[in-house]
Amino acid sequence: MEGMRIDSHKLLFHAERVSDWIKGKFVCPVCIEISPTDLCNHHCIFCGLDYGKRKGTFLDKKYVTRFVKGAAKKGLKAVIIAGEGEPLLDSNVTDFVTSFKKLKLDVAITTNGVLMDRDFCEKNLKSLTWIRVSIDAGTAPVYKRMHNASEKDFCKVLQNLNSAVSVKKKHGLKVTIGTQFLLLKENQKDLINAAKVLKKIGVDYLIVKPYSKHPLSRNEAGTDIDYSNFSYLEDRLKKYSGNGFNIIFRSATMKKRFMEKSYDRCLGVRFWAYISSDGEIYPCNTFYGVKRFSIGNVRGGSFTEIWNGEKCRTVFRHIEKKMDAKKCRELCRLDEINSYLWRIRHPHEHENFI
Repeated sequence: MEGMRIDSHKLLFHAERVSDWIKGKFVCPVCIEISPTDLCNHHCIFCGLDYGKRKGTFLDKKYVTRFVKGAAKKGLKAVIIAGEGEPLLDSNVTDFVTSFKKLKLDVAITTNGVLMDRDFCEKNLKSLTWIRVSIDAGTAPVYKRMHNASEKDFCKVLQNLNSAVSVKKKHGLKVTIGTQFLLLKENQKDLINAAKVLKKIGVDYLIVKPYSKHPLSRNEAGTDIDYSNFSYLEDRLKKYSGNGFNIIFRSATMKKRFMEKSYDRCLGVRFWAYISSDGEIYPCNTFYGVKRFSIGNVRGGSFTEIWNGEKCRTVFRHIEKKMDAKKCRELCRLDEINSYLWRIRHPHEHENFI
Protein backbone atom coordinates (compact mmCIF):
# COMPACT_ATOMS: atom_id res chain seq x y z
CA MET A 1 0.00 0.00 0.00
CA GLU A 2 2.58 2.50 -1.18
CA GLY A 3 -0.04 5.18 -1.74
CA MET A 4 -0.64 5.51 2.00
CA ARG A 5 2.93 6.78 2.55
CA ILE A 6 2.70 5.90 6.26
CA ASP A 7 6.41 6.51 6.91
CA SER A 8 6.58 9.51 4.59
CA HIS A 9 4.21 12.45 4.07
CA LYS A 10 1.62 13.69 1.59
CA LEU A 11 2.17 17.44 1.75
CA LEU A 12 4.00 17.32 -1.57
CA PHE A 13 0.59 16.57 -3.15
CA HIS A 14 -0.64 19.96 -1.93
CA ALA A 15 1.88 22.02 -3.87
CA GLU A 16 -0.40 25.05 -4.25
CA ARG A 17 -0.81 25.33 -0.49
CA VAL A 18 2.90 24.91 0.11
CA SER A 19 3.46 27.64 -2.47
CA ASP A 20 1.13 29.95 -0.54
CA TRP A 21 3.05 29.13 2.64
CA ILE A 22 6.35 29.97 0.94
CA LYS A 23 4.87 33.33 -0.09
CA GLY A 24 3.93 34.05 3.51
CA LYS A 25 0.20 33.63 3.11
CA PHE A 26 -1.80 32.33 6.06
CA VAL A 27 -2.82 28.90 4.77
CA CYS A 28 -5.79 26.76 5.77
CA PRO A 29 -4.97 23.36 7.31
CA VAL A 30 -5.17 20.39 4.97
CA CYS A 31 -6.40 18.06 7.72
CA ILE A 32 -8.03 18.43 11.13
CA GLU A 33 -8.27 15.79 13.85
CA ILE A 34 -11.23 16.06 16.19
CA SER A 35 -11.73 14.33 19.53
CA PRO A 36 -15.43 13.72 20.25
CA THR A 37 -14.78 12.72 23.87
CA ASP A 38 -12.03 12.20 26.42
CA LEU A 39 -13.78 9.10 27.79
CA CYS A 40 -12.53 5.63 26.96
CA ASN A 41 -13.81 2.12 27.59
CA HIS A 42 -10.24 0.77 27.87
CA HIS A 43 -7.23 1.60 30.03
CA CYS A 44 -4.38 0.71 27.66
CA ILE A 45 -0.96 0.32 29.24
CA PHE A 46 0.51 2.58 26.54
CA CYS A 47 -2.11 5.36 26.73
CA GLY A 48 -0.41 8.58 25.67
CA LEU A 49 -2.78 10.82 27.61
CA ASP A 50 -2.89 8.98 30.94
CA TYR A 51 -6.46 7.71 31.07
CA GLY A 52 -6.72 8.68 34.74
CA LYS A 53 -7.13 12.35 33.74
CA ARG A 54 -10.43 11.88 31.91
CA LYS A 55 -13.25 14.27 32.85
CA GLY A 56 -16.16 12.93 30.81
CA THR A 57 -16.15 15.73 28.26
CA PHE A 58 -17.99 15.58 24.93
CA LEU A 59 -17.43 17.87 21.96
CA ASP A 60 -20.25 20.28 21.16
CA LYS A 61 -21.66 19.12 17.82
CA LYS A 62 -23.15 22.48 16.85
CA TYR A 63 -19.97 24.49 17.22
CA VAL A 64 -17.46 21.99 15.85
CA THR A 65 -19.67 21.44 12.79
CA ARG A 66 -19.74 25.21 12.24
CA PHE A 67 -15.96 25.38 12.55
CA VAL A 68 -15.35 22.48 10.14
CA LYS A 69 -17.87 23.88 7.65
CA GLY A 70 -16.00 27.19 7.65
CA ALA A 71 -12.67 25.40 7.22
CA ALA A 72 -14.05 23.37 4.31
CA LYS A 73 -14.96 26.60 2.49
CA LYS A 74 -11.35 27.78 2.87
CA GLY A 75 -9.75 24.57 1.63
CA LEU A 76 -9.82 21.92 4.35
CA LYS A 77 -9.52 18.47 2.74
CA ALA A 78 -9.97 15.88 5.48
CA VAL A 79 -11.11 15.17 9.04
CA ILE A 80 -9.88 12.36 11.29
CA ILE A 81 -12.23 11.44 14.14
CA ALA A 82 -10.01 10.12 16.92
CA GLY A 83 -8.46 12.04 19.80
CA GLU A 84 -8.08 11.60 23.53
CA GLY A 85 -10.63 8.87 24.14
CA GLU A 86 -12.70 6.32 22.26
CA PRO A 87 -14.65 8.33 19.64
CA LEU A 88 -17.45 5.79 19.22
CA LEU A 89 -18.58 6.48 22.80
CA ASP A 90 -20.05 9.71 21.45
CA SER A 91 -23.55 9.19 20.07
CA ASN A 92 -22.92 12.05 17.63
CA VAL A 93 -20.20 10.23 15.68
CA THR A 94 -22.51 9.15 12.86
CA ASP A 95 -23.81 12.72 12.58
CA PHE A 96 -20.22 13.98 12.38
CA VAL A 97 -19.34 11.49 9.66
CA THR A 98 -22.45 12.28 7.63
CA SER A 99 -22.17 16.06 7.91
CA PHE A 100 -18.45 16.14 7.12
CA LYS A 101 -18.96 13.90 4.10
CA LYS A 102 -21.68 16.25 2.83
CA LEU A 103 -19.05 19.00 2.91
CA LYS A 104 -17.12 16.85 0.41
CA LEU A 105 -14.38 16.14 2.93
CA ASP A 106 -12.50 12.88 3.27
CA VAL A 107 -13.45 11.39 6.64
CA ALA A 108 -11.63 8.75 8.71
CA ILE A 109 -11.93 7.18 12.16
CA THR A 110 -9.44 5.63 14.57
CA THR A 111 -11.08 3.40 17.19
CA ASN A 112 -10.47 0.43 19.46
CA GLY A 113 -13.30 -1.26 17.56
CA VAL A 114 -15.36 -2.57 20.48
CA LEU A 115 -18.40 -0.47 19.53
CA MET A 116 -17.90 -0.82 15.77
CA ASP A 117 -20.78 -3.27 15.39
CA ARG A 118 -22.64 -4.13 12.18
CA ASP A 119 -25.21 -1.37 12.67
CA PHE A 120 -22.41 1.20 12.97
CA CYS A 121 -20.74 -0.21 9.86
CA GLU A 122 -23.95 -0.07 7.82
CA LYS A 123 -24.47 3.57 8.79
CA ASN A 124 -20.92 4.86 8.44
CA LEU A 125 -18.61 2.86 6.18
CA LYS A 126 -20.15 4.28 3.01
CA SER A 127 -19.04 7.77 4.06
CA LEU A 128 -15.54 6.90 5.29
CA THR A 129 -12.27 6.90 3.37
CA TRP A 130 -10.72 4.66 6.01
CA ILE A 131 -11.28 3.26 9.49
CA ARG A 132 -8.44 1.93 11.63
CA VAL A 133 -8.76 -0.34 14.66
CA SER A 134 -6.09 -0.41 17.36
CA ILE A 135 -5.88 -4.10 18.17
CA ASP A 136 -2.34 -4.54 19.59
CA ALA A 137 -2.69 -8.28 20.13
CA GLY A 138 -3.40 -11.56 18.40
CA THR A 139 -4.91 -13.47 21.32
CA ALA A 140 -7.42 -12.60 24.04
CA PRO A 141 -5.04 -12.90 27.05
CA VAL A 142 -2.48 -10.53 25.51
CA TYR A 143 -5.26 -8.16 24.47
CA LYS A 144 -6.55 -8.10 28.04
CA ARG A 145 -3.07 -7.21 29.29
CA MET A 146 -2.44 -4.53 26.65
CA HIS A 147 -5.83 -2.81 26.86
CA ASN A 148 -6.70 -3.54 30.49
CA ALA A 149 -10.00 -4.79 29.16
CA SER A 150 -12.09 -7.93 29.14
CA GLU A 151 -11.01 -10.83 26.95
CA LYS A 152 -14.56 -10.70 25.60
CA ASP A 153 -13.73 -7.33 24.07
CA PHE A 154 -11.10 -9.01 21.91
CA CYS A 155 -13.76 -11.36 20.56
CA LYS A 156 -16.06 -8.37 19.94
CA VAL A 157 -13.37 -6.55 17.98
CA LEU A 158 -12.73 -9.57 15.75
CA GLN A 159 -16.48 -9.99 15.22
CA ASN A 160 -16.82 -6.30 14.37
CA LEU A 161 -13.93 -6.45 11.91
CA ASN A 162 -15.65 -9.39 10.24
CA SER A 163 -18.82 -7.30 10.04
CA ALA A 164 -16.94 -4.36 8.55
CA VAL A 165 -15.39 -6.55 5.84
CA SER A 166 -18.79 -8.09 5.16
CA VAL A 167 -20.53 -4.71 4.83
CA LYS A 168 -17.74 -3.45 2.58
CA LYS A 169 -18.14 -6.41 0.23
CA LYS A 170 -21.93 -6.36 0.36
CA HIS A 171 -22.17 -2.76 -0.82
CA GLY A 172 -19.01 -2.66 -2.92
CA LEU A 173 -17.53 0.13 -0.80
CA LYS A 174 -14.12 1.72 -1.32
CA VAL A 175 -13.46 2.25 2.40
CA THR A 176 -10.09 0.95 3.60
CA ILE A 177 -10.40 -1.22 6.72
CA GLY A 178 -7.14 -1.21 8.64
CA THR A 179 -5.69 -2.30 11.95
CA GLN A 180 -2.67 -1.23 13.95
CA PHE A 181 -0.40 -2.92 16.45
CA LEU A 182 1.68 -0.80 18.82
CA LEU A 183 4.74 -2.97 19.34
CA LEU A 184 5.91 -3.40 22.95
CA LYS A 185 7.77 -6.08 24.87
CA GLU A 186 4.45 -7.24 26.32
CA ASN A 187 2.94 -8.13 22.94
CA GLN A 188 5.88 -8.82 20.60
CA LYS A 189 5.35 -12.59 20.71
CA ASP A 190 1.70 -12.12 19.74
CA LEU A 191 2.36 -10.17 16.53
CA ILE A 192 2.44 -13.22 14.25
CA ASN A 193 -0.84 -14.41 15.76
CA ALA A 194 -2.37 -11.04 14.99
CA ALA A 195 -1.22 -11.20 11.37
CA LYS A 196 -2.73 -14.66 10.94
CA VAL A 197 -6.07 -13.70 12.47
CA LEU A 198 -6.42 -10.41 10.60
CA LYS A 199 -5.48 -11.90 7.24
CA LYS A 200 -8.13 -14.57 7.71
CA ILE A 201 -10.75 -11.91 8.49
CA GLY A 202 -9.81 -10.02 5.33
CA VAL A 203 -8.92 -6.55 6.56
CA ASP A 204 -6.86 -4.45 4.17
CA TYR A 205 -3.77 -3.94 6.30
CA LEU A 206 -1.96 -4.25 9.60
CA ILE A 207 0.37 -1.43 10.64
CA VAL A 208 3.09 -2.27 13.15
CA LYS A 209 4.17 0.96 14.83
CA PRO A 210 6.66 1.99 17.54
CA TYR A 211 5.88 3.61 20.88
CA SER A 212 6.21 7.39 21.09
CA LYS A 213 5.96 9.07 24.48
CA HIS A 214 3.70 12.10 24.72
CA PRO A 215 5.68 14.94 26.38
CA LEU A 216 2.96 15.55 28.95
CA SER A 217 2.36 11.90 29.80
CA ARG A 218 3.61 9.92 32.78
CA ASN A 219 3.36 6.75 30.71
CA GLU A 220 6.71 5.12 29.93
CA ALA A 221 5.51 1.76 28.64
CA GLY A 222 7.96 1.66 25.76
CA THR A 223 10.66 4.20 26.58
CA ASP A 224 13.33 1.54 27.13
CA ILE A 225 12.67 -0.42 23.93
CA ASP A 226 15.41 -0.87 21.34
CA TYR A 227 13.42 -1.58 18.20
CA SER A 228 16.48 -2.87 16.37
CA ASN A 229 15.97 -6.03 18.43
CA PHE A 230 12.58 -6.53 16.75
CA SER A 231 13.79 -6.39 13.15
CA TYR A 232 13.44 -10.18 12.85
CA LEU A 233 9.68 -9.75 13.11
CA GLU A 234 9.57 -7.79 9.86
CA ASP A 235 11.09 -10.72 7.99
CA ARG A 236 8.78 -13.25 9.64
CA LEU A 237 5.73 -11.18 8.72
CA LYS A 238 6.50 -11.00 5.00
CA LYS A 239 4.92 -14.36 4.21
CA TYR A 240 1.55 -13.18 5.55
CA SER A 241 1.42 -10.11 3.31
CA GLY A 242 -0.41 -10.61 0.03
CA ASN A 243 -3.78 -11.49 -1.52
CA GLY A 244 -5.26 -8.15 -0.51
CA PHE A 245 -3.74 -8.10 2.98
CA ASN A 246 -0.79 -5.77 3.53
CA ILE A 247 1.56 -5.56 6.49
CA ILE A 248 3.19 -2.18 7.01
CA PHE A 249 6.08 -2.63 9.41
CA ARG A 250 7.23 0.88 10.26
CA SER A 251 10.92 0.05 10.42
CA ALA A 252 12.00 3.40 9.00
CA THR A 253 10.19 5.23 11.81
CA MET A 254 11.56 2.80 14.40
CA LYS A 255 15.10 3.58 13.24
CA LYS A 256 14.48 7.33 13.57
CA ARG A 257 13.33 7.11 17.16
CA PHE A 258 16.53 8.33 18.76
CA MET A 259 17.99 10.13 15.77
CA GLU A 260 18.43 13.89 15.89
CA LYS A 261 15.82 15.81 13.92
CA SER A 262 16.94 17.38 10.65
CA TYR A 263 15.09 20.62 11.44
CA ASP A 264 15.28 23.19 14.23
CA ARG A 265 11.71 24.51 14.16
CA CYS A 266 8.25 23.02 13.71
CA LEU A 267 6.87 24.44 10.46
CA GLY A 268 4.18 21.86 9.73
CA VAL A 269 1.71 23.26 12.25
CA ARG A 270 0.31 25.53 9.54
CA PHE A 271 -1.14 22.53 7.72
CA TRP A 272 -2.71 20.65 10.63
CA ALA A 273 -5.04 21.29 13.58
CA TYR A 274 -6.36 19.33 16.55
CA ILE A 275 -9.69 19.97 18.28
CA SER A 276 -9.93 18.50 21.77
CA SER A 277 -13.14 17.28 23.39
CA ASP A 278 -13.58 20.58 25.25
CA GLY A 279 -13.52 22.49 21.94
CA GLU A 280 -10.01 23.93 22.32
CA ILE A 281 -8.06 24.13 19.05
CA TYR A 282 -4.37 23.29 19.10
CA PRO A 283 -1.76 23.31 16.32
CA CYS A 284 -0.79 19.78 17.36
CA ASN A 285 -1.95 17.18 19.91
CA THR A 286 1.46 17.53 21.57
CA PHE A 287 0.07 20.70 23.14
CA TYR A 288 -3.19 19.11 24.30
CA GLY A 289 -4.34 20.64 27.58
CA VAL A 290 -1.75 23.45 27.59
CA LYS A 291 -4.05 26.44 27.15
CA ARG A 292 -1.32 28.89 26.19
CA PHE A 293 -0.95 26.91 22.97
CA SER A 294 -4.68 26.96 22.22
CA ILE A 295 -5.46 29.16 19.23
CA GLY A 296 -9.11 29.42 20.26
CA ASN A 297 -12.24 27.42 21.01
CA VAL A 298 -14.89 26.31 18.52
CA ARG A 299 -17.45 28.10 20.68
CA GLY A 300 -15.60 31.37 20.28
CA GLY A 301 -16.24 32.13 16.64
CA SER A 302 -16.11 30.96 13.05
CA PHE A 303 -13.14 29.25 11.46
CA THR A 304 -12.08 32.44 9.71
CA GLU A 305 -12.32 34.50 12.90
CA ILE A 306 -10.22 32.01 14.86
CA TRP A 307 -7.72 30.99 12.18
CA ASN A 308 -7.05 34.59 11.16
CA GLY A 309 -7.13 35.89 14.73
CA GLU A 310 -4.21 37.42 16.58
CA LYS A 311 -4.13 34.62 19.16
CA CYS A 312 -3.63 32.06 16.41
CA ARG A 313 -0.87 34.13 14.81
CA THR A 314 0.86 34.61 18.17
CA VAL A 315 0.90 30.87 18.91
CA PHE A 316 2.22 30.02 15.44
CA ARG A 317 4.94 32.67 15.67
CA HIS A 318 6.07 31.28 19.01
CA ILE A 319 6.22 27.70 17.71
CA GLU A 320 7.94 28.61 14.44
CA LYS A 321 10.40 31.17 15.80
CA LYS A 322 11.18 30.27 19.41
CA MET A 323 10.46 26.60 20.14
CA ASP A 324 13.31 24.13 19.75
CA ALA A 325 11.82 21.32 17.69
CA LYS A 326 14.70 19.03 18.58
CA LYS A 327 13.37 18.90 22.13
CA CYS A 328 9.81 18.17 21.06
CA ARG A 329 8.08 14.81 20.76
CA GLU A 330 9.95 11.98 19.09
CA LEU A 331 8.34 10.46 16.00
CA CYS A 332 5.61 13.08 15.88
CA ARG A 333 2.99 13.12 13.15
CA LEU A 334 4.56 16.17 11.51
CA ASP A 335 8.14 14.90 11.50
CA GLU A 336 8.46 14.15 7.76
CA ILE A 337 6.51 17.29 6.86
CA ASN A 338 8.88 19.37 8.99
CA SER A 339 11.91 17.86 7.27
CA TYR A 340 10.39 18.70 3.89
CA LEU A 341 9.48 22.30 4.79
CA TRP A 342 12.79 22.94 6.54
CA ARG A 343 14.64 21.84 3.39
CA ILE A 344 12.53 24.28 1.35
CA ARG A 345 13.48 27.09 3.71
CA HIS A 346 17.12 25.95 3.91
CA PRO A 347 17.98 24.51 0.48
CA HIS A 348 21.12 22.47 -0.11
CA GLU A 349 23.72 24.03 -2.39
CA HIS A 350 23.19 21.24 -4.93
CA GLU A 351 19.39 21.58 -4.94
CA ASN A 352 19.17 22.68 -8.60
CA PHE A 353 20.84 19.54 -9.97
CA ILE A 354 17.60 17.64 -10.35
